[in-house]
Amino acid sequence: MSAATEIAAMQGGTAAGPAGPRLFAAGAAAGMAAHLAAYGEVPRHGRDWSLAEELEASGLTGRGGAGFGAWRKFAAVDHARRPNRYVPRTGGPVLIANGAEGEPLSFKDASLLHNAPHLVIDGLVAAAAELSAGSVFIYAGAANLAPVAAALAERADARHIALVEAPDTFVAGQASAVVNFLETGRALPRDLAARLAGSGFKGRPTLVHNVETWAHTALVARYGAGWFRTAGTPEDPGTRLVSVTGNVPSEVVLEVPGGAPLDSVLASAGVGSDAVSAVLVGGYHGRWVRPDGVVLSAAAAAGSTPAGGAVRPGAGVLHVLGHGRCGLAATAAMVDYLAGQSARQCGPCMFGLPALADVMGRLAAGTGGPGLVREVERLLALVAGRGACHHPDGTVQLVHSALETFADDVRRHLAGQCQEAAPAGGAVR
Repeated sequence: MSAATEIAAMQGGTAAGPAGPRLFAAGAAAGMAAHLAAYGEVPRHGRDWSLAEELEASGLTGRGGAGFGAWRKFAAVDHARRPNRYVPRTGGPVLIANGAEGEPLSFKDASLLHNAPHLVIDGLVAAAAELSAGSVFIYAGAANLAPVAAALAERADARHIALVEAPDTFVAGQASAVVNFLETGRALPRDLAARLAGSGFKGRPTLVHNVETWAHTALVARYGAGWFRTAGTPEDPGTRLVSVTGNVPSEVVLEVPGGAPLDSVLASAGVGSDAVSAVLVGGYHGRWVRPDGVVLSAAAAAGSTPAGGAVRPGAGVLHVLGHGRCGLAATAAMVDYLAGQSARQCGPCMFGLPALADVMGRLAAGTGGPGLVREVERLLALVAGRGACHHPDGTVQLVHSALETFADDVRRHLAGQCQEAAPAGGAVR
């Protein structure tokens, strides 16, 4: 892997679990022996112990982007599998560890699968036992499945886990696209109205979590909710992985606590606050912020501005924009990429995103006149809330945040001025 993985948890644990870094406590490329030496066996719990209840008490949220309470998905699948439910139960519930990581600026999941695959497997095994799961899958890119296959070969309790190679596309990591690919070989999102917990893979109750969420689930199963909450804040407990890219000394994965100040996280990556113009938090479906006074918290309101001091970490991406780089040019390149990565299943994706990419490109290039901003806002209103999946809405959030954060740049561009020549379209790294 080209980018480094740095173990940098900002808060410790207790005697019950790792006192420093949590997810990489076993070290780089940890095999089963190193894994057990660092974490020990998952304890055998009595009948009065419930993983769903422990997850609820822990406050663990999904680490794939949406930040949904991990216990809620678990409880929904548990409820759907009970007798007298209308959904098919042939073969039992389905569990899926999603490591597709189609986000171009993210490599935290790859780092986790290469260095701590046994934690991901532990989380799946613990959940499968409690939910009486019939099928378990790990879904990731080919390069990241190799270390998982090696880890599975070291275990006798995970032979029921199947590995599935994920396509290298942006939307392939959306939960419904994952299920659709397992069923049909086409990684296209399904209608938003469908609930996977009730009727997912082949009509069975289906639980899809990001691979990092499964790794944290393994720690909760080992050490309990109280230990999990010894890091982070009451509103956003635990730690999370973030991929730091852009104008940085080196691209790196950090493990940070919930509620961590953004400037402190950047400092851990060797980035001084005086070198930062703005930071894209959450990836291509995230939002641009100025880093001063901002904290990373899953408890922040969805789509909120950082005026209250908190912004959602989303997919765990921090892309640093240094002074001298044009935020509008960077955003235009991202929107162009997103328009090309749509599932092309609805009008907002097929027509709205390409039109938006065209207008953003002209705005970044300083051509088109003062009506461009009104045209951008018109297109945003047409696209928002009308897609078959979340892809259009994520793009809308990105552009809204750019217009807000780079308002001064917008005025300069409309006057034909820019601190940087607009780059050609395509993904930004």
